[in-house]
Amino acid sequence: MDLGLRDRVFVLTGASKGLGYATAEALVADGARVVVSSRSAEQVSAAVTRLGPLAHGVAADLAAPATPELLVGAATEQFGRFDGALISVGGPRLGSAASIDDADWRAAFETVFLGTVRAARVFAAALATRGGGAVGLVLSRSTREPVRGLGISNGFRPGLAGVAKDLSDEYGPSDVRFVGLLPGSILTDRNRQRFEATGDAERASADAVAEVPLRRLGEPAEFGRVAAFCLSPAASYLTGITVPVDGGALRGL
Repeated sequence: MDLGLRDRVFVLTGASKGLGYATAEALVADGARVVVSSRSAEQVSAAVTRLGPLAHGVAADLAAPATPELLVGAATEQFGRFDGALISVGGPRLGSAASIDDADWRAAFETVFLGTVRAARVFAAALATRGGGAVGLVLSRSTREPVRGLGISNGFRPGLAGVAKDLSDEYGPSDVRFVGLLPGSILTDRNRQRFEATGDAERASADAVAEVPLRRLGEPAEFGRVAAFCLSPAASYLTGITVPVDGGALRGL
């Protein structure tokens, strides 16, 4: 099936590695062009080198108010158009909600929550003037059920799903779509960090596998392909929803 991605242009935040990078790979594989961003100039440069000539890199912090406009401008200047975005933010500090202090909550609010909301607003407004497009938010399975040891994520991710639903209502008439993506136990640096934080990474990994009906951890590329589909014109009637990419781990229907 042709997803209709060829020559379309997408901005991806937090995409020098992990799930954002995996999505960039999937988009480029189908002929899309991507603007890859993260805070590390070195990591952005390395990602662009791996992705090839269809990629352009911008080192920028999503917590900075000017970043979303900067990224839209980079897409337009480099590739002549802007068709959608994937908003991914690095995971906040690990720990239970009770153990995390005010400073960490505030720092996470600026990046995980406000940075994402601001970017979603700016991207949606820009897409509305360009005939529509799609915005994907990389959230977490904690959007639907709390995950032990991820207190900040348990607090903020459900709120972001609500914001995305609200934006999907407002921008739907302009053909701008919003999809929340809920990764589960996928083999990323973040999940490796979670496993190691338990003191027995091998046991933690085995326990995670046991909770997944497919009985294995997911690969980043498996998430990337789902995200690329949701951003593509082939998913033109999907909006205001959350899509688990978790091997069946979430038990709700």
